[in-house]
Amino acid sequence: MRRGTNTRLGGVVAVALLAACAFAPKLATPRLSVAEVQVVGGDLWEQHLRVRVHVENPNDRALPVSGLEYTLEVEGERFASGQSAASFTVPALGTADFDMNVTTNLAGTLIKLLGRGADARAAPVQYRLVGKVSLSAGLMRAIPFESQGSFSLQ
Repeated sequence: MRRGTNTRLGGVVAVALLAACAFAPKLATPRLSVAEVQVVGGDLWEQHLRVRVHVENPNDRALPVSGLEYTLEVEGERFASGQSAASFTVPALGTADFDMNVTTNLAGTLIKLLGRGADARAAPVQYRLVGKVSLSAGLMRAIPFESQGSFSLQ
């Protein structure tokens, strides 16, 4: 008799947990794009860049971002990767910009860009940004993202 009660109780708990999961918020992936790349300093072997990232929140709730992990590829080459621990909030159905400080060695990317010819500065540069956004609140604590596009070197 005791075993049957435990089985029923376990079934009730399982149904309750499934119901709770059904009501957990389903967040759409934010859209990220590189808005600006600025050279801050450096030398031949190491460059310091500030990359401004534009975030669009398609969700009906604000996203309290506690950090970001990313990999940035430029023209198919790994350009930079790392983490940004800057906290910010993207409003519901809104946008926000934030800056990432990036340290990289441009040698491989520069060789590829120079190989494009004399009009390399005028031609758009392709990028791909992948990673995950970590949230400071809510049931969902990380949202993966992937974005690609182009920017100008002018």
